[in-house]
Amino acid sequence: MRYVQLRAFHYVATCGGFSRAAEELFLTQPAISDQVRKLEEEYDVLLFNRQRKQVALTAAGEKLLQITRRLFDSESQALQFLSESRALQSGNLRIVADSAHHLLHILAAFRKRYPGVRISVRAGNTESVVNSLYNYEADLGVLGELPTLTHFACELLSSSPITAFVSHRHELAKAGRLTFADLTHHPLVLRERGSKTRTKLEVAARSVGVELKPAIEAEGREAVREIVASGAGIGFVSLAEFGEDKRLVPIRLVPEDQMMMDEALICLRERRESKLVHAFFEIARKLRST
Repeated sequence: MRYVQLRAFHYVATCGGFSRAAEELFLTQPAISDQVRKLEEEYDVLLFNRQRKQVALTAAGEKLLQITRRLFDSESQALQFLSESRALQSGNLRIVADSAHHLLHILAAFRKRYPGVRISVRAGNTESVVNSLYNYEADLGVLGELPTLTHFACELLSSSPITAFVSHRHELAKAGRLTFADLTHHPLVLRERGSKTRTKLEVAARSVGVELKPAIEAEGREAVREIVASGAGIGFVSLAEFGEDKRLVPIRLVPEDQMMMDEALICLRERRESKLVHAFFEIARKLRST
């Protein structure tokens, strides 16, 4: 087994095809195909199903990809270690967050201090944030809770209760407060399953004997916001994420104590001392303490 063969396999798997892998590695497609073929032949294993110019990982390929992700991430970390000063001048930092709202002040401070670092931020729910970190598809994550898994290092960003909200034209706009029993009489707009906000809301409701049933289920916080703004029902969000929107009115949910949302910055523990990750954590910690 040679390094070039593993590298060829890894790039085909992560890029989604031989042509794209060749482009990424500045090689020809036949050269990439030859390296993967030799790897398969040498160990008598099929790593890709090849059908009509499309490739898909086999079960063996999926397992090998888990290993090569760690291998090439470690290679990247070694490179960062050997060129630490350059990492903070022109590195790449990938973030996946259940809400970018909690990062805005940190991003601004980080960009001011390290203007050469390229940052990408994408949205995800709890499940996709955790999976992205495990699969080395992101360096940092933001979750609506403090993770209990020992694989993660974390920093608390904020803590706030879940609030209901409605359109300013809704009949409940001046209600001030709502109980779970009140919610059963109105259409509810809930996030997709896997959302921590929805999970905490449903658990708290069940604890007082109420089962919440969505009239509308929407993927993503912004989708819920727009649907509620149209007057279609009652939505839910952590108070810290409610923001300013004249179309919407927040309504306190009681009891609040079971529905506190902790937003946490997390990373795999093994990556905590990576130069860029460490720098981002330090800025987050300093801003929270001020």
